[in-house]
Amino acid sequence: MKRVTRNIEWMAESRRCARCGAVFAPKREHARFCSARCRVAWNRENWNQANRNREQWGTENWEQGRAGGQRSEASALGWAIIAMRDTTERLGKVGARDRPQAFAVIGEAVWWVTIVDATLVRYHPDTYDRVLAGLPAAQRQLTESTFAGLRFVRNRMGYYADHADFIQPRRSDDGDHDAPITAWTWKVLPPPPVESLPPRGQEWELSRHQAYEDRLAGHTVGETFDRAAAFLTLASLAVNGATDATEGADEFSASGRNPGQQPPRGGSGP
Repeated sequence: MKRVTRNIEWMAESRRCARCGAVFAPKREHARFCSARCRVAWNRENWNQANRNREQWGTENWEQGRAGGQRSEASALGWAIIAMRDTTERLGKVGARDRPQAFAVIGEAVWWVTIVDATLVRYHPDTYDRVLAGLPAAQRQLTESTFAGLRFVRNRMGYYADHADFIQPRRSDDGDHDAPITAWTWKVLPPPPVESLPPRGQEWELSRHQAYEDRLAGHTVGETFDRAAAFLTLASLAVNGATDATEGADEFSASGRNPGQQPPRGGSGP
């Protein structure tokens, strides 16, 4: 039986290629094509169709159409990046005493971070892979596991588990008041029930849970979003053709910490 979580579907055993229709076993959650050849061909065909559609407009729209058509995909990604950054920056502004609002902002941040990640994986997989491969091995593994853990949260938070089941609020170091929500930590959680999923879906969901336990549980919310947003900014700059994609990648920080800095497990950091 197939379940739907917002626009995210549980993985089936196989799916059909969006271009040739061949049945294939997806290796990624958002895979649409059976091969790189089909992906490249589909992108080329749809780009050509977009160009033809633009030239059917009146001449008064041609200049705007050419510029808009060329930037449409990048603009969609850009808006998603803006929404992600706006939401994650709110993590440092929402009062910790307003628990329902704090939990809601954390859930929204999870949603937008995974949306941007899915957009990059789906529409810019080569650039995404290239930027990921350019990271040091340990950082690459940390980044991949962080996103896998966030997908686990996205699939379950608010649907199969309450926000409070995932998040552990903390008191300040002096114990006089609540710590900022960026210093709250992810709770340790038991493996989810996966009996209703096909074998491949079970494997993916359990691997996401393991990534959650390894990279999120016991760590701070701020640390997690710092790391995720830094990589997504890096990848989006590469999509936009930045000569030095590292510029601006470290500008964002929900917690005020360098995204590459890892505090002790369960600590709130500086």
